[in-house]
Amino acid sequence: MDFNDTNDDALLDLEHKSNDVLRGLLDELYAEEQRVSYRRRVLHGKIDILRAELVRRLKAGREAGEDVITGRDVDRLIEILANDLRGVSRFDVSATTEDEIDEI
Repeated sequence: MDFNDTNDDALLDLEHKSNDVLRGLLDELYAEEQRVSYRRRVLHGKIDILRAELVRRLKAGREAGEDVITGRDVDRLIEILANDLRGVSRFDVSATTEDEIDEI
């Protein structure tokens, strides 16, 4: 049984499931957690690389006499301040497959 293919009912009526079924569900959840954790580490690595490149470019631009803050930066700040997100994710946290997550 692939946990991703089951619905939320898999966690209902646990008292009637055998120990083997419960262990199987646990194993599937642990495996899924490992996949998610790996994907998260890869994404954070990519984020770190992109941030480092942006910092490098900003430093080079500043040394060349360019403005560090652009009109785009100001527009983005205005957009952030205008939205009342207070920790709400702008991403679909209900996405369950890598394809759905990658579409975000």
